[in-house]
Amino acid sequence: MSRRIAIVEDEAAIRENYADVLRKQGYEVQTYANRKDAMSAFDIRLPNLAIIDIGLETEIDGGFTLCQALRGLSDTLPIIFLTARDNDFDTVSGLRMGADDYLTKDISLPHLTARIAALFRRLDVIDQPPSPENLIERDKLTLDIGRLTVQWKGDAVPLTVTEFWMVHALAKYPGHVKSRQVLMQESKIFVDGSTITSHVKRIRKKFLQADNDFDCIETVYGMGYRWNVELAASN
Repeated sequence: MSRRIAIVEDEAAIRENYADVLRKQGYEVQTYANRKDAMSAFDIRLPNLAIIDIGLETEIDGGFTLCQALRGLSDTLPIIFLTARDNDFDTVSGLRMGADDYLTKDISLPHLTARIAALFRRLDVIDQPPSPENLIERDKLTLDIGRLTVQWKGDAVPLTVTEFWMVHALAKYPGHVKSRQVLMQESKIFVDGSTITSHVKRIRKKFLQADNDFDCIETVYGMGYRWNVELAASN
């Protein structure tokens, strides 16, 4: 059974370009230019995944409103914001409203389809027991690559797919400095350096909410970031 993806994007050329690529991947795709049309359809039948822009026709933040409404209808429906707006405020707002990922439109189409496949994979295995070969453990940190989930001291840390792959890139080789460019490649996104910095800030905040003493992600000025083994072991 093919997966149904909804694209809510008010620019027709962009909307149809995404739809064409995803249909070639075997997905069933419905497209909508505004929040009203999308919600009318979603009230009848939910898609399996939604890709939403923030600005929709006359509604500057219509995508945010739509995301909240979708979250009210389903706790588990994967939602991706795909937008030109890459500032911290919008990103944080989108994720707080329940989006699973927040991507900017400079992401390549192969990376977008990889992100979609990853969200479906996470959905497929959510109720299955973790597989030992998929686990990476670094002291208090546990990464489950099969489920794309993270635990710190046994408690879940709610990372987006993008954030998961960034933590994976850092924790896989503790102590190794990863440049912003390498983090982009290994987390399968293509954005500017300031966006990587924003992602790292949000990741740190999420770990700090789980543990006030968390300080394992170290900034190496002028070079990048590393998962600090000594800090991780001493906490």
